[in-house]
Amino acid sequence: YISRIMKKVILFFANGTEEIEALTAVDVLRRAGAELTVVGVGGKEVVGSHGIRVTADIAEDELKTYDFDMAIVPGGLPGTTHLDESAVVDATLRAVNAHGGFLAAICAAPLVLGKRGYLVGREAICYPGFESYLTGATISAHRVCRDGNVILKDVNK
Repeated sequence: YISRIMKKVILFFANGTEEIEALTAVDVLRRAGAELTVVGVGGKEVVGSHGIRVTADIAEDELKTYDFDMAIVPGGLPGTTHLDESAVVDATLRAVNAHGGFLAAICAAPLVLGKRGYLVGREAICYPGFESYLTGATISAHRVCRDGNVILKDVNK
């Protein structure tokens, strides 16, 4: 099912990204047959929030297309901040959203979507304490929210 509706997926990994949030998604999606590209924000070699070194498929400056069915931004700090500051992440989210693709964010990373207005009028969830970044959203008590093309997960609940 995943590989039929989300064939081309992009996941961003920056220095300080929570490894389990990113790599679990990578593992599940690749096992499901999705064509997944891991993009290193800040370089191809990145270090997660727990010191685990990760080699991305490409660095953000190597990204040549924004044609994806889904874009994923995992949480962790300061990884979420680095993703929020990336022009490539921003352009990718805009392109994926513009053609009706899915936008997914985990834990603290819904702030990336909230600051860009993707959560206005939607049900949303995030890591506790980051709710102020979910501009225009209704905060949910659920662990996972899907509202239209937006999927959010709070790993704390």
